[in-house]
Parts: sequence; C-alpha cells; structure tokens
Amino acid sequence: MPSNQQPLAAPREIIDDIDSQILDLLERRNRVVGDVIATKIQQHLPIFDAAREADKIARFREQAVERGLDAEWAEDFLRMIMGSSRDRQSHGEFPRAGTQPRDVLLVGGAGGMGSLYRRFLERSGHRVRVLDRDDWPRVAQLAAGIDLAIVAVPIDVTAEVIGRLAPHLPATAALADFTSNKNGLLELMQQVHPGPVLSLHPLHGADAPNLAKQLMLVCLGRDPQRSQWLLEQCRLWGMRIKIVDADQHDRAMHLIQGLRHFTTFLHGSFLRQCNLRPDDILDYSSPVYRMELMMTARMFAQDPQLYADIVLANAERRGLLLEFLDHHRALARIIEDNDREAFIVEFRNISTFFADFAERARRESGYLIYRLSERFA
Repeated sequence: MPSNQQPLAAPREIIDDIDSQILDLLERRNRVVGDVIATKIQQHLPIFDAAREADKIARFREQAVERGLDAEWAEDFLRMIMGSSRDRQSHGEFPRAGTQPRDVLLVGGAGGMGSLYRRFLERSGHRVRVLDRDDWPRVAQLAAGIDLAIVAVPIDVTAEVIGRLAPHLPATAALADFTSNKNGLLELMQQVHPGPVLSLHPLHGADAPNLAKQLMLVCLGRDPQRSQWLLEQCRLWGMRIKIVDADQHDRAMHLIQGLRHFTTFLHGSFLRQCNLRPDDILDYSSPVYRMELMMTARMFAQDPQLYADIVLANAERRGLLLEFLDHHRALARIIEDNDREAFIVEFRNISTFFADFAERARRESGYLIYRLSERFA
C-alpha cells in the first residue's frame, strides 16, 4: 500500500465493518418484514399503509436530525428500504378480498398486463382462467360460472372482443376492461351484458415490480356494489383507487397519453433523421437531457402496435394532435423571423399559465435529476 494511503487504512476498515453491520441489520429487518406480511395476509390487511408510512418517515427524519444526519438523505434511504420490502412481497402471497376465492377470466391473459394481474390474483387465492386468441372455441367452457371477466387486449380489438365474449358470460358476473380509452366502451359493455360493469385503467406498465402505490382509475358502470370486492382487492395490493368520469378520463388521456407519446415519437424520429445516435450524444448530455433521452428510448423498446393504438385511438385524439401540429407551425414563424421578443413574450405567457406549478416541477424534477446523476453518471 502506498505510504500516503497508510493513514486511511484503519478508518476504511472501520467503515467496511459498519457497512457490513448495516447489511446484517437489513437482513434482520427483512425477516421481521416477512412476519408482518404473513400477519397482513392472515388478517386481510393492505400491503401498503399510507398513514403508517407517512408517520414512520416523519419520525425517521426527526431521528436523523437528532443524530446530525441530513433529513432528506435519511428519507430517501428509508423509502428505498421500504420499496425493497414491497418488491420482495411481489414474489409471495397477498391478502385476499372476501372470505371466499373468486373465479376470474382474464381475456388476453397471456399478454403483459394480463399476465401481471393473473399473478397477483392467483397469489391472492383467486382462481384464474385465461382466454387468449387461440382459446375462443372454448369460450363457453372458460366463462361458465365465473365471477369476473377482465378484457385486457389491444385497444383496437377491445370492442370486438367484448361483443364476442358477452353472450357467454353469466348474468351475475362482473365485466371489466383494462383499456386507456373509455370512449363508448362503458356504454357498450352495459348494452351487451346485463350484469355488473366497470371500466378500469391501471396507470402503470406490465413491468411493474409490484402494485403498491400504483394508481387504478375506475369508471363505474352498472351495480358498482357487486364488483366492490375487486376494488377492495386492489386496495389490499396497496393500490390507490380513483373514481373518475369516463368522458373526463378520455379528455385527460388525450393529453397525458396521446400528446405525450406523440411528442416522444417526434423526438425519436428527428434524432433518427439527423442520425444522432444516443450513444454518440450521451457524453454531451446534461442530466436533464439524459433523462429525456432515456424516456424517449424507453418508448421505442416497446410494442409499436400498442403505441399506434394509443396515439391514433379515435378521431377526437387525432384532431387534438393535428391542432398541436398547427400550433407548432405558428410558433415556427418565431424561428423563421428570428423574433427574440416574440419568443420571450410567449415564454412569459406560458410561465404565467404554469404559475406555482412551475416551481414545484423545478423542485421535483431536480430531485429526479440528482438521483439519476448519482446512480448513472
């Protein structure tokens, strides 16, 4: 060891020993968490308790300050530990809503979202059947006696699948869908099926490690009380449930999904046209642009048909996107005319529109950027 490193040897050895003790404590914590989870399953308690977590974080921050530690860092550390505990739970059993298991038919259950919810339903003790594209000759057999059918197929065939499925459903079974576009689907399901109906939109991807803290949007249809057990099951998984109006849902999704995915499509397409390969520009990217580049590339690592269905979902969404492009053509005149003053005026108008949210966005995005640079720089 170089002589100038000798004074560091002893404190580094102490640090290594402390780090090892931290891992031992985390291992011990995991064993206790396992006991807690077993009790939650036995007592039918939710995996995620928002009030308990908020109280624990507040106390942990106080304890950190008492020890001369940074409260923000301490909260991040605790949240990572608790997140790891929830991820670990995704490989085990879950509490079940109700005393008796339900029979659930997942239409499109071999797909990404269908497979995810099949795993969670089965690990909650429910009995799951799968109807995929090659199973239609057995649809009557698969649908017999079920309590719930969830249609989790591509948007462009959802209405057709609902129409084919409905005649085979028991009148008492609940019918639900997992689409991100509710335009007419809620009405269609109530027309073709006399039983309970609700429309669901899970706001997460099929690669979610667990469902705790994930948001499920719910558009209520007929007899909501008879499908209440499903919403309770989502709560037991730790999900957040928000009841929304179908029309308001679609208007929001035109912007949140349609516009966002289309602007990502534009970004990726222009990079390809300019032959600006991500690996060539990554070393020149600020943390902000690195995050933007990663979000762009993330979309193009997934199914193009899914995103085509989302962006081109219906005439209303396509009309909004065309309006978006017209607006960009108008703004292009600022560039053509090299009109600095017009740019500043428009910038200030937008700043006024975002008002206090802009400062909140600056803080929250700053947190994300810092964490990204800490991990991947």
